[in-house]
Amino acid sequence: MDREDGALTMAAWKMPPKAKIFEALSAVADQRVTLTGPTSAQVVSSSRDKTYDVTWSADMRHITSNDNASSWQGYIGYPIIAVLLEKNTIPFSPHIAGQLAGIPWKLVNEQFKRDYDQAVNHVLDQIEAKGGNRTEIIQEVERIYQALVTLALERTQQRLPRPESTTKKPR
Repeated sequence: MDREDGALTMAAWKMPPKAKIFEALSAVADQRVTLTGPTSAQVVSSSRDKTYDVTWSADMRHITSNDNASSWQGYIGYPIIAVLLEKNTIPFSPHIAGQLAGIPWKLVNEQFKRDYDQAVNHVLDQIEAKGGNRTEIIQEVERIYQALVTLALERTQQRLPRPESTTKKPR
């Protein structure tokens, strides 16, 4: 929305479910984040069928993405979090991210009917069964969440085009 002086006003982002941080760590671990310019990036979905665009201001205070959570739910979606991690705006543990590599989040979230807490618990059970440390991962996610709170990011009013599908559909 424009103010009388012509400046754009910005709205604060709602905080995401913590599950989105797990997804963002997976995106970074899977090398699905590509910086495309000084203020832009693309993030490929875990199913690799969509590519999300993320853009931000030079100071990283104003940021937007065309993923569903960011566009329609009003909270910081995992592509934004993944970019913040990739750019080291929020430092993270590569060791912990590595434990979340290769997780097919779209399938897991569908399996648990978008109950993100159940989906995360399922993934953590699998990681624990392979010798991973559940508590260490949860603590890292909590630390990243608190860093997101501290950043107090604002939404840009810019609407990005819907994400492109990377798979061709027959006509």
